[in-house]
Amino acid sequence: MDFSASDRVIEELRTFVDMLNEESERGSLVVVEGRRDADALSRIGFTGSPVVFHNHKGIVDFVDSHGDMGRKIILLLDMDKTGKYLTSRLVSQLQSRQNNVSLFYKNALARITKGKVRHVEDLSTYAPMVTGNTGQRKDLYFYT
Repeated sequence: MDFSASDRVIEELRTFVDMLNEESERGSLVVVEGRRDADALSRIGFTGSPVVFHNHKGIVDFVDSHGDMGRKIILLLDMDKTGKYLTSRLVSQLQSRQNNVSLFYKNALARITKGKVRHVEDLSTYAPMVTGNTGQRKDLYFYT
């Protein structure tokens, strides 16, 4: 899969991460499916601690653990069949408990990458460009 990115995509991803960091600092829960998704968010500059859905024993356990906290819940699950199913069920269960559930960031990610990122862990591919750590130092010279 081609993950080449224009300057516009990189700048929008930086804005995306900045906004997600602000949400986290204000107490919002950012929910991802698995550990690799959480790692990918960290690699692109997310400084919060995402909640990993698969650390729970299913939808009911997750909702029981986080459904009564009174905090905004940002669902950033994958855009594959499983992720869409989980998102649908979680939105239904959490909203029935009067929670503020947001899909804004999930939709924004799809828009920014034009659907190329279907799994949050794929964000790792953009990490060097978003963070500016390309691993290429032009100031070093090697002598032979």
